[in-house]
Amino acid sequence: MARYQMHDGTVVDTANASAHWDEDQDFDGSNRIGRSSRSQWHDQTLYRSRKGRYYIEYRSRVQGEQNHVEWVSPERAAAWLVVNEHELPEELARFAEEVSE
Repeated sequence: MARYQMHDGTVVDTANASAHWDEDQDFDGSNRIGRSSRSQWHDQTLYRSRKGRYYIEYRSRVQGEQNHVEWVSPERAAAWLVVNEHELPEELARFAEEVSE
């Protein structure tokens, strides 16, 4: 688990998250490619903070690149979950129709 300072000054600790969802992956014949990151070198995890806010952790396996996080809106969290084929939590279910066609 990791601790980050957000752009707004808030400190988040992924160990304190009330829920998290890992990015799904697809195989391109040679490598596992992240469904959201579209990369074999970068991974994403969506977290719900203990206060109910959503953020994405961006992790890199590229030398010199640092991991980071950003707050995301409930709509963006719902879209992220849909593309990664996760069930939407109850508080995001209302966005299901808005984020998919």
